[in-house]
Amino acid sequence: MGTSTTPESQALSYIETGNQLTETEADTIFNALPPLPSPEFLFGSWDGGGFETGHPGNRALKETKWAGKDFRGVDDVDPIMTFDEEGGRFWNEEWGHASLREMVFRGVTSVAMIYDSKPIFDHFRKVSDDVVMGAMDAPKLPVMGESTFYFYLKKRKV
Repeated sequence: MGTSTTPESQALSYIETGNQLTETEADTIFNALPPLPSPEFLFGSWDGGGFETGHPGNRALKETKWAGKDFRGVDDVDPIMTFDEEGGRFWNEEWGHASLREMVFRGVTSVAMIYDSKPIFDHFRKVSDDVVMGAMDAPKLPVMGESTFYFYLKKRKV
């Protein structure tokens, strides 16, 4: 994991470099990060990317040209924003909408995003005021496999 000592600095290092890490390393970083203070912390538009753990979810989101997520309210979330041919962002209808709730995941209460029409829970932890790490829990979705897909969101400067 390099010379970074805090989970926040480790997460930021992997985001900046795009270096590969194991799912166990991603688990360790995620589990050590603090929870989000409230669902409102996520309000706004966020750019997204995947941690390079070899998880099939990363490839699937790259193929859909995943751009990030838009959070307008606790019950008004576009979970999958994608890029069009000109680089503009648009809501991907295939993935539907989502809601935010506080949930316990791995013994920590934090914010989770629950898809309205898919068996997916995205659990979030705070890296900084404008970066979060996500753990997608979707064991019933074949494309995601049985392991956890780790991703990050960066707050868009609009």
